[in-house]
Amino acid sequence: MIEEPERPAAYREPQQARSAATLARVLRAAEEIASTSGLEEMTIAGVAQRAGVAVGTIYRRFEDKEQLISALTERMLERREEYVAEQLRAAEPSLSGVMDAYAHALLQSFADSSSLFPELLRTRGTRSLDRGARTITELHRLLLEAAHPYADQIRRPEPQQALDTVARAILGACFHNSVRPDAVTGEAARHRYANELGDMAISYLLTLDRRHHTET
Repeated sequence: MIEEPERPAAYREPQQARSAATLARVLRAAEEIASTSGLEEMTIAGVAQRAGVAVGTIYRRFEDKEQLISALTERMLERREEYVAEQLRAAEPSLSGVMDAYAHALLQSFADSSSLFPELLRTRGTRSLDRGARTITELHRLLLEAAHPYADQIRRPEPQQALDTVARAILGACFHNSVRPDAVTGEAARHRYANELGDMAISYLLTLDRRHHTET
């Protein structure tokens, strides 16, 4: 099996503020088109028109549509990491506060262009999956860091493993919600669902392992 050659960097980071603003407009336009029409319908010409820039402006930064999609994937994942980190910093200083903040932040981040995000990871091959895995690792780290001051409240026999289970469960629930046809939508419904996920997580963390408890 012949391996594909390494592709160049997804995009060249601009050095000037004006160029950075232009890049932000281009990526925002690409996300809007892809979210409403799908990745296959997104074209360089269409993105340029929506962003209000010349087609050549996009090609000076991206070699082709695939590099533009790579940049879009990178930005969306970075945005999720930053948003979750921000929400955890603002969480109520308690174990339940951290769990609630984590559930609400993840559900909201997936609700943002929810139909596009799974498609990006599903159709862009190994590179996007690897980048997505790095984001999952970072989200896991953020939760562990935020919950660390309250780890002594966890009643499971292995607190770190319990936190890992909670992180996986909430992330899986939020991702599943983003791809199912009857997804929870609307601010009130998402808020209620996030509360339920937070309640589930804190109930698990504060409950003794029934198997461990029986054996001892």
